[in-house]
Amino acid sequence: MILGRSPKRSHGASAVVTGAGSGIGAAFARELARRGSAVVCSDIDDTAAQRTVDAIAAAGGRATAVHCDVSQLDDVTALSDAAQSWFGRPPTLVINNAGVGTGGRLIGDMSLDDWNWTLSINLWGPIHGCHVFTPVLREAASDHPRGIINVASAASFGAAPEMAAYNVSKAGVLSLSETLAAELSGTGIGVTVLCPTFVKTNIVESGRSTARSSDTANALMRWTGISAARVARDCLNTHDRGGLYCMPQLDAKIGWNVKRLAPETFTRTIGLAFRAGAALTDNAD
Repeated sequence: MILGRSPKRSHGASAVVTGAGSGIGAAFARELARRGSAVVCSDIDDTAAQRTVDAIAAAGGRATAVHCDVSQLDDVTALSDAAQSWFGRPPTLVINNAGVGTGGRLIGDMSLDDWNWTLSINLWGPIHGCHVFTPVLREAASDHPRGIINVASAASFGAAPEMAAYNVSKAGVLSLSETLAAELSGTGIGVTVLCPTFVKTNIVESGRSTARSSDTANALMRWTGISAARVARDCLNTHDRGGLYCMPQLDAKIGWNVKRLAPETFTRTIGLAFRAGAALTDNAD
């Protein structure tokens, strides 16, 4: 290891990835395998998880699929046990990625069922993951650098209208990650939180959004979104460098800095832009 540089946690790791059946999770799993890591690919969709495993195996990598509903603590505990059994040792890298999308309704109009569903996966999933795996990482022998990556979103600080449940869930993941990084400071366990804007995935199709919101999100993904593979590479590189925040797109970086410098102006501008866009849509109809 070269002095002054953080160890490369993503290379030769024993890695666990939740939501690895598609999107960013699958991209993380494939990129980790490319870097010589063994990967436990967990997902609530067993077929999708196995598809990722098959793709890794076809490329000469090593991976296994494990069923996991991250909203259930027992499932995440079982995932930890299965991973340790398969690796023959504790994992060295955990990526809490599983998530869902919701949008298209104002606060008060969105059902509490949609609130509960979103928070149970997007927020309680990473909470369960950190609760179960952090002690395992702490107690593991330090022969390989260890780390945790939590997948949040630029929505964690963007607070766009009609996305309340999603925004709140991702803001919680951002705060969870910052708190965890503070608690693990000096232990050698790295923490990174990923905050992308639009990424070309199937999160809209698998989520709960109105038709108008889904159409808008899909259009923005086509026009401005970057590939999940690029996001995974950028995030793993950031993690290897010891970075806490990964914002892989320019618009996320700009939004983050403007929010920090002028938070009230940032929020009001988002609201005005939303109303202007809604008015244009209504006129077009």
